[in-house]
Amino acid sequence: MREVSQPAAGSIRMVDVLRALADPVRLEVVLRLAATGEESCNAIGGDLDVHQTTMSHHYRVLREAGVTWTTVQGRTRLVRLRRDDLEERFPGLLDSVLNGAAADVTPR
Repeated sequence: MREVSQPAAGSIRMVDVLRALADPVRLEVVLRLAATGEESCNAIGGDLDVHQTTMSHHYRVLREAGVTWTTVQGRTRLVRLRRDDLEERFPGLLDSVLNGAAADVTPR
């Protein structure tokens, strides 16, 4: 297993995190990872109606912003949230975003 280049926890910037989470597709990916813990890029991308190259872009943005952590096992890329790193840098931010996003998709 190897890791893909991603920022150190101390260099994660809030503006980058918020910019990454502002996109509806990336927010959907983050909501799904919050529910599942870790998934392969193919599993997540296969459920969304988004072209594979576009999904690769979204995964890269999330990873480079410090929102997700990606590891490679053979030909499979596994993605998970950097919940602990984000909580340490910006306490409550991820939970607030996730709760707000969940409220937006819940029928009123």
